[in-house]
Amino acid sequence: MALNPPSLVLASSSATRRTMLEAAGVAIEVRPADVDEAAIRDRLFAADASVSHESVALTLAAEKAKAVSAEKPDALIIGADQVLSCEGRLFEKPGSVEEARDQLLALRGRTHALHSAVALATGSVISWRTTETARLTLRAFSEAALDWYLARAGDAVMTSVGAYRIEGPAVQLFEHIDGDHTTILGLPLLPLLAELRRREVLLT
Repeated sequence: MALNPPSLVLASSSATRRTMLEAAGVAIEVRPADVDEAAIRDRLFAADASVSHESVALTLAAEKAKAVSAEKPDALIIGADQVLSCEGRLFEKPGSVEEARDQLLALRGRTHALHSAVALATGSVISWRTTETARLTLRAFSEAALDWYLARAGDAVMTSVGAYRIEGPAVQLFEHIDGDHTTILGLPLLPLLAELRRREVLLT
């Protein structure tokens, strides 16, 4: 480990990401990034309508890291983002329970991808970034099962892309899951930890 490793700052308001890092024994400060995610996505698609959804996640993670790095240039900033892609469509967090219902119906019986990206920045410069993908299949659930889930989850369905959290009752809606658990939760933890060890921020 380096004698004076830089402080680590998580540029995210996600309680799940913070919990994952703290559970792994990584000491962090939390400072959510103030970026206009919709504007960044719109700019990417305006420049290239066929931009990959993985690139969207990577760009958002990088922009979050750079935004906070401008405020704390000597710290090592962790930016992260996750997007959901299904058959060419990019999904965003639903704005209402009705939108959540529509999203889940659109995903029902289909396989979708969760692209989770993480980036590191110092002095407003991105020095490392990567993305990992998990693939999840929703079963052909009944309207009754969907109603049950929405009633149990309540407004929490608006806090996650795809209107679900796999660690809660939404898991009953799934048929198959292929991917790393931390990627599904929104932070590809193992690649990030490996990079922090390479930089001697964590013990090797």
